[in-house]
This record gives sequence, C-alpha cells and structure tokens, in this order.
Amino acid sequence: MTGRLALLAGSPRIAPGLLTRAAWQVLEGADAVLARDEDEPLAHAIEEAGLPVRPVGATAAPELARALVAQAAAEDVVWVVSADGDPGLTDAIASEVTRLSEPPEVEVVVGSWDVPGARLLDLVAVMDRLRSPGGCPWDAEQTHESLVRYLIEEAHEAAEAIESGDRDHMVEELGDVLLQVAFQSRVGEEHPEAPFDIDDVAGAIVEKLLRRHPHVFAEGTASTPEEVEGEWERIKARERAEKGSHAGGEAGHDPLLHGIPASLPSLLAAEKVLSRWERGGGDLATVTADDGDGDLGRALLGLVARARERGESADGLLRAAVRDFAADTG
Repeated sequence: MTGRLALLAGSPRIAPGLLTRAAWQVLEGADAVLARDEDEPLAHAIEEAGLPVRPVGATAAPELARALVAQAAAEDVVWVVSADGDPGLTDAIASEVTRLSEPPEVEVVVGSWDVPGARLLDLVAVMDRLRSPGGCPWDAEQTHESLVRYLIEEAHEAAEAIESGDRDHMVEELGDVLLQVAFQSRVGEEHPEAPFDIDDVAGAIVEKLLRRHPHVFAEGTASTPEEVEGEWERIKARERAEKGSHAGGEAGHDPLLHGIPASLPSLLAAEKVLSRWERGGGDLATVTADDGDGDLGRALLGLVARARERGESADGLLRAAVRDFAADTG
C-alpha cells in the first residue's frame, strides 16, 4: 500500500501560522513533515505549533522529487513548500510519478490564500528594501519635498491614461501614483519627532471614509447621490469648524476656498469651488458665461458652470479640445 505526498503551500503575505483547517489535518495525520530549511517561515510556524519538521537542506529539484516520492511510497509525507515556491519541484515530482507503476497519491494542499490587497504588502516590502541601507542610493536621498514633483507628474499621467481608455496604461500609471504614496510614507517613518508610516496613512483615510459615509457605516439617511454630496459637505464643514476651534479659529477664511491648494490648475479649482457652492444651495444657471462687459475671467467661470450643469469636466473638455486642435493643425 502506497502512502501520500502532500505539498503544503501558503501565501508568503499571510502570517505563516494562519493555516486552514484542512492544512492542519494533513499535518497532524502525516508520518513525516519535511522542509528545505527549518528557518523557513511556514516550517518554523509548524514547529512552534508542536509538530516536528525535518529539514533536508538545499537540494536540486530532481533529486528532492525522487526522495519525496520514494518516501511517500510507504508513508504519508508532507512537504512544506518554501517561500520561493520551490521552482521546478512540481514538474520533477510529476516526472517521477509517471514512471512508477504504483505511484503514491500526490496533492497540493493550500494552507492560506492571498486576501484582496495582499500585493500592497509586497509594495511596502520593496519600498523598505530600496530605502534601507544597502538599497538604492537615489531612493535613499529623497525627501518629502524632492518627491512632490513626481507625485504631481504621476497624477497627471494617470489622468491622461484614464482618458485614453487604455486599461493596461491605466494600471501602469495608477501603480506609479500608488508608488508615490508608499514612497512618501516610507520617508515619513524616518522623521525624528513626528514619524508616520503607511498604516498611519491608510488608517487616516479609513477613519475619514467612515465619518463621511454615515449612510453606509452608521445611521445616516442619504439615499441619492445628491443627498450624499450634501451630507459630505456638511460633515466636512463640521470638521473644518472643529479644526478651526482647536487652532484658534480661521477668521476671514472663505469656506469655498478652504483646503484648495494654490497650485491646483485653475479649471480644477473653479470646478471644486462651483461644486461646493452648488452643494450649499447655489444655482449654476446663475453663473453666466456672457463676456459682454469684457470680464473674461467671469466668462470662463461661467463656461465651467455650464460644463458642470451638463455633468462634464471643463478641465477634461479643454484637454480633449487641445488634443483635437493639435491633431487637426499639426
């Protein structure tokens, strides 16, 4: 009677001891648990749980496959897959099994799966490696201030990719924006007095989303996009008032301009101001685009209002018009 060979694989992004019930059942029923190295995270977690793991050392895939299949001919064996996935091992085992008249049963047991967002952990790890001693000299010398230009550039490139409709390009450019968040957060860890890390950044936005969506996470009653936008503005106004009182107030500060950076492109700033004004009860139809009195600035603002009434972005429309103009006249 032949035994069984189980290849126990777990996600390197999940804590090694967090295994499925099926994985623990296979481990507890095995006659032998083998691993390449006892310091492998998953093997170490299994030993910590009280199950002995025998290390076999660095062995080439064909030789290891022969040894595993031979041992599984007489007993139940679990091979703890290494963090690198043991390249070539499954193919070598398949080759060994096919030449036997009575091969042992071979199965892959998944001990843990990646959860959504697990690759973000890889990004954090890679960024830490680049920034740490022995990493990249260029990355190591960057500061919050030196990285600002890249954050702005990548945001604009992501916007252009989205407008292009090219899905692969969107993935690439959004990844570049995400890198800037991870990079700034990694730099933030090194501040001597007020450090912050990626968890602080993620935690802050999670708390803000929870506060500003009471209709989802609390007892809010907003049920339409318009009601949601109105509630959003009221919550933001309360937050601004609280911050102002804690800081001694912001007397004379125009609430329509609060928090809008001076460097924001003027069309985007206009859209944001008009959005706030409309949510506060303003009527976009009263913002005229008539430049009969020569006030071109007011006329431009009126065009932005007309675009918003139509559910369009004046900034996006102008960028598209510039591209069309360049194509037609170039």
